[in-house]
Amino acid sequence: MRNAVLIVLLLSLAFPAVAQNLAKERFDNWHQWRGPNAAGTAPRGDPPTEWSETKNIQWKAEIPGEGFSTPIVWKDQIFVLTAVKTDKTVKLKKRPPEPDPGRGRRRRRRSPPPTNFYKFMVLSLDRKTGQVLWQRTANQELPHEGRHSTASFASLSPTTDGKYLYASFGSRGVYCYDLKGKLRWKRDLGDMRIRNRFGEGASPVIHGNSLIHRWDHEGDSFIVNLNAKTGKDRWRVERDEVTTWDTPLVVKHGNVTQVVANGRKRVRSYNLATGKILWECGGQVSNPIASPVALDGVVYCMSGHRGYAIYAIPLSARGDITNTDKVVWKRDDAAPYVASPLLYGGLLYFTKSRNSILSCVDAKTGEEHYTEQRLPGTRMLYASLVGAAGKVYVVGRNGTTLVLKHGKTFEVLATNKLDEGIDASPAIVGKQLFLRGSKHLYCISEKQRGL
Repeated sequence: MRNAVLIVLLLSLAFPAVAQNLAKERFDNWHQWRGPNAAGTAPRGDPPTEWSETKNIQWKAEIPGEGFSTPIVWKDQIFVLTAVKTDKTVKLKKRPPEPDPGRGRRRRRRSPPPTNFYKFMVLSLDRKTGQVLWQRTANQELPHEGRHSTASFASLSPTTDGKYLYASFGSRGVYCYDLKGKLRWKRDLGDMRIRNRFGEGASPVIHGNSLIHRWDHEGDSFIVNLNAKTGKDRWRVERDEVTTWDTPLVVKHGNVTQVVANGRKRVRSYNLATGKILWECGGQVSNPIASPVALDGVVYCMSGHRGYAIYAIPLSARGDITNTDKVVWKRDDAAPYVASPLLYGGLLYFTKSRNSILSCVDAKTGEEHYTEQRLPGTRMLYASLVGAAGKVYVVGRNGTTLVLKHGKTFEVLATNKLDEGIDASPAIVGKQLFLRGSKHLYCISEKQRGL
């Protein structure tokens, strides 16, 4: 009995230290889409304010193929997904004409189906040098449908728990590797039918032994919790939704861990353990792409296509709270279409549609600090906003990055230009900023400052 008591006492003392070490390790990396806290910030980051093709470039690595997924970083490894077009082709049958959309409506120009096979690849790069440590071809096949000209066949970002790497190519499969590149399991979740063949985009999220993957499309939509060790279903819940692209947010509130998934019809929160819907709220507009962010028991969900919607929803809500006073605040004058918002020090930064127009409000109250501020040197944004060390980084599609002072007033600290267009969202770890251009991955750092 004395030995058992001693063991329990030692474990109780050890677990807080283990938890603290895991938390520190997480914040010292960029292990997932939107960073360690899924809000776009690097709490321990402090990258340069200024750079160019000839200044503060630690290294520049060519990445084969195309992919708009965010690079993720774990310790000395960087992981990147890409899709490489091969010379293997097929001759497709002549497609039937698109159906008449009806009187007074325009027929949409959908992307044609591809005729080339692609290699869907996972790359591991050395964080210090940019050299490829290993690369794996997860799959090689002909995509079953096309994608938008500004999308790619590798737009989903990978994630890691520090032991295993989880890479999803959507309809081309979900793959689990160890960090040395050994395949542990793979899973085929089927083929998605994306609205207007725009391409796939919702990234998987790892939390403990759960790998969450949302599968909203023009077919039977669902959200699934996969066993991270085996790839088998822990639970799967059907969703009354059409195509959406935002990555779900896993957030703990009280004793319950929630999975918040935005949608065209409504936002829904699921119990991570059971898949049961905890709360839901309508009011979003079409084509949700921006990922939810959360702070102090409130989650912020937004969409900005054919209208604007931002909803601040309490995580304590239960049931359907559409059009009720349970909503903390909402606004319909501006919201992002593609770029996810930044939640930084109680301030919520977001853009308007795809335009280089920025607003900053108080996250708790929705009070405006500045709104619809035009960003000089850029016209259109796809990359999501990131922040670190009192600075906000806004990356335009033309390769120009504005560095703003974090705060309630708009102030540009620097304007930086690279030679390549950038659609992928940045990653910040330590004193390094990683920007994925159309052909290269840039590591931006003041060399004398180290990592």
